Amino acid sequence: MERVVRNAAKALIIKDDKMLAIKISDGKEEWYIMPGGGQDVEELLPETVCREVAEEMGLQVEVKDLAFVIEGLHGEKFHRVDLVFLCEYVGKSENAILQRDTNQVGYDWIDIKDLNK
Repeated sequence: MERVVRNAAKALIIKDDKMLAIKISDGKEEWYIMPGGGQDVEELLPETVCREVAEEMGLQVEVKDLAFVIEGLHGEKFHRVDLVFLCEYVGKSENAILQRDTNQVGYDWIDIKDLNK
């Protein structure tokens, strides 16, 4: 079985010891994901991060350094490679056209100390 590799760029946005995350709900449970998504053809990864954050959250970020990489081999039709970039929160994006993820119900600033529980 031949599988396509899919690059995605994700944003790790930390401000005042809190991480910005998208809140997802399936009607039974709620969880959080980092904003971001698939890289378009002829799009640089930092451009992907900025576009996805604007589309999903209506916010602007400044992309800094590559923080880490996550690979996903199972559960999808493609081999997923997520490149997670540390980003600086800039503010609201003027004229953003929101294209939220499936089941996205908002976003929250999560206290980093709570992530270790």
